[in-house]
Amino acid sequence: MLTSKQRAELRSAANPLDTKLIIGKCGVSEQVIAEANILLESFELVKCKVLETAFLAPREASDLLCEATGADGVQVVGTKFVIYRKSQKLEKERKAAEKKKKAVNPVRAGAQARRKQAKAQREQKQKYFHDAAVKAAIEKRNARKNDQ
Repeated sequence: MLTSKQRAELRSAANPLDTKLIIGKCGVSEQVIAEANILLESFELVKCKVLETAFLAPREASDLLCEATGADGVQVVGTKFVIYRKSQKLEKERKAAEKKKKAVNPVRAGAQARRKQAKAQREQKQKYFHDAAVKAAIEKRNARKNDQ
């Protein structure tokens, strides 16, 4: 079941889509259901049209098709309707694309390594000078004690 926000996003995504499935006078037959399953697996979001010669209202055709395919009805306007079903195949492709996106940029990695190395050198110098200053202060104090 879709939330109203998801439905609104899907409606806006379906706006520029072309009609992919046409239901004629035979109505919602096995062939139409099989074609709808193929389209839903390939695209997730499918815009359909019910011809005037069909003896079904677009809302009825949408409900029948959603029930038969396990999809969710998104919108019915005039003779057209939109259905949605999450596709496993497309989900896998999206995950693979995300993994590719996370690949390391060699130029950036090199710059990051140089920055890290420079920071380590700065910290080492600071530690050396701090230790030298502390050692000099201790020697100075001991020298004062010895002079007294």
